[in-house]
Amino acid sequence: MRVLTMLVLVAGLWGGTICAQAPEPKASAEALAALQQALKAETINWQGLTEGTLAKVPLTRDDAAAAKEALWQAHTAGIRRERADEVKNRVLKDGDLAMPFAYTVTGDKPATGRSLWISLHGGGGAPPRVNDQQWENQKRLYKVEEGIYLAPRAPTNTWNLWHEGHIDRLFTRLIEDLVVFEDVNPNKVYVLGYSAGGDGVYQIGPRLADRWAAAAMMAGHPNDASPLSLRNVPFALQVGGNDSAYNRNKVARNWGDQLVKLHEQDPKGYETYIKIHEGKGHWMDLADAAALPWMAGFTRNPIPERVVWKQTGQPHERSYWLAVPKDQAKVGSLVTARREKQAIEVETVEGLDRLIVRLDDRMADLDDEVVIRRGEKVLLQARPLRTISTLVSTLVGRGDRDLMFSAEMAVDLTEGQ
Repeated sequence: MRVLTMLVLVAGLWGGTICAQAPEPKASAEALAALQQALKAETINWQGLTEGTLAKVPLTRDDAAAAKEALWQAHTAGIRRERADEVKNRVLKDGDLAMPFAYTVTGDKPATGRSLWISLHGGGGAPPRVNDQQWENQKRLYKVEEGIYLAPRAPTNTWNLWHEGHIDRLFTRLIEDLVVFEDVNPNKVYVLGYSAGGDGVYQIGPRLADRWAAAAMMAGHPNDASPLSLRNVPFALQVGGNDSAYNRNKVARNWGDQLVKLHEQDPKGYETYIKIHEGKGHWMDLADAAALPWMAGFTRNPIPERVVWKQTGQPHERSYWLAVPKDQAKVGSLVTARREKQAIEVETVEGLDRLIVRLDDRMADLDDEVVIRRGEKVLLQARPLRTISTLVSTLVGRGDRDLMFSAEMAVDLTEGQ
């Protein structure tokens, strides 16, 4: 096989200008053919697909699209082979933990796939029988006109049922499974919860922001959660006006005020539905069900023009089209960035030295240069390279076709500081 030789300036890995050769059609085609052959293996070495010269060969636009399709088909075939039992048995495992789930399917399936509604039960900090009862109640608490209404049973009985670290992994796997086995549209996934389930929505709504089309918090408490990452997640917030335990009514009003202010500052983001049900206590007599048709009107945009990423609770390495190196994924960090055609503007940075910007041909012309700026400082100006490595690394561990990217550019955020 012919191997493409190219020179990448070392300084260009974290800043400056990369002198990169444009995709060479023959080398690109050879890389695609080799990938397609590798994907025929009975067991696919996904890590191996991100390594070696072949993984780094620049791809043409058409070959990148074909590689993405081939990878997605191989991924879904693997899910069908390996995970059929966990969906059939309605239980996911994470180490020693198990998360049973139940779901019902209603309405005609849209051409783009079904919606998925993950509904979180209350309880927490109680004996298993209490949380089991809460789960049974949650299974039939709300109705949707179309979609899969799914109620998981929390793997633990702790007070923080729905925002321990394993929840992020389990929900990612759950969505990945339902996309494959029930033809769920990944851009129509919603999360909602009552009481302790509402606590969970306050937390995982922001920290898994790039998964949700919308979120709804009912009668919960945010604890240390921040609303900042909800820029692209329409958020419904409801509580009884007399729900004074743990100051739920007061903190809900405060969160509502924060969301309204954020929307005023950024009118294209922070869509909200805020309702304090005066005269109601912790139980709102299902008046809160009004949030569901409101939520159904929203569809996730996996490549929004602006991303606000505040790390809280459980840190992650990526959100939408932004990512950080593993050692930079930490609670308390903040980055905001905006994209427009061939330009990326890094607006705010706290607690980060490195940032990775992911791109594909939905977002910019990758056959031309893209510039990343911070204020007046040009952090990087280069032609992004579409590679198999980036396509694979953005697929594995997330299983979301619309969050696969073909190119990435890494920048040093300390330059000029």
